[in-house]
Amino acid sequence: MAKWGEGDPRWIVEERADATNVNNWHWTERDATNWSSDKLKSLLLGLSVENDEGSCEVTEVSKVEGEASINNRKGKLIFFYEWNLKATWTGESKAGVKYTGAIEVPNLSDENDMEDLDISVSLNKDEPETPLTNLMRTKGAEKIREALGSYIGYLKTEFTQGMILPTANGVAKSTSSQSKAKLDKTRISSSSSTAAPINTGVKIPTCKFSMREKFLTSPADLYRVFLNQDMVQAFTHAPASVEGERGGKFRLLEGNVFGEFTELIPDEKIVMKWRYNNWPSEHYAKITMTFWDRSSETELKVECRGVPDNEEDRTKEGWKRYYFEAIKQTFGYGARLY
Repeated sequence: MAKWGEGDPRWIVEERADATNVNNWHWTERDATNWSSDKLKSLLLGLSVENDEGSCEVTEVSKVEGEASINNRKGKLIFFYEWNLKATWTGESKAGVKYTGAIEVPNLSDENDMEDLDISVSLNKDEPETPLTNLMRTKGAEKIREALGSYIGYLKTEFTQGMILPTANGVAKSTSSQSKAKLDKTRISSSSSTAAPINTGVKIPTCKFSMREKFLTSPADLYRVFLNQDMVQAFTHAPASVEGERGGKFRLLEGNVFGEFTELIPDEKIVMKWRYNNWPSEHYAKITMTFWDRSSETELKVECRGVPDNEEDRTKEGWKRYYFEAIKQTFGYGARLY
């Protein structure tokens, strides 16, 4: 066995207190098929939409055919999933007439972007024509796409816990994710989603900081932007899941950011547990947003506590780019930056 600091680092067992999978070098694989099947069913079953014509709901998931797995090699996670899904939707018009139709998703795969996902919605042949079919093809398909996007987010966060093993100092080595972070600290896209949460089991050093920004809108309008799912999807330009109530969960930016609203004072304050998906497992920052009415504009103060020390710059830049600037550009709330 090589001495500390000598020889091939694959065999320096001191890098791990338990000498397990040193430096995450060895290939490990985890079968996610059964977990994925259950998760897909739970996300799709019960999805509902409604409008002036009536309401529709996914009442059965009849086919979940495919497989999923995750591989870890040299600290890099490789995801594979391929699914063919079929479901049943039922609708009821305002007059009380019921309808039944089918949903098919033939190409949910790691090789396809969510925007390219085929979602086929049809009405059963023996059913009379109804505007509810179009409701399912539009709003219904959007909700299905959002649910399937959440599945991918859960696969890359919830299911992967523990696959990247920490070293003795509590830091997991992931060459690919670290190098990308150095190149672009502000990026919160698919590259960061491949990094699994690290279950360190040790206390990590954290920091606190605050940011201020002004928006040309009222506190009420700005407050609503953060809690309304449609508005969040608008400024992030991607599917999102937002339960705008105390205790409500949120997940956005392809699952790279998620958390929970812990305190809400309408038009005045939002407090939430907030994290990137590749932070140490179960570690959340506390984010407090305070909305101040400054006559013709709103001043937003964002206080962040418990951010990992090495994530301070990335978190600051992420909020500026993916929240402040994106909201101003999307809703026309532009104001001077400082």
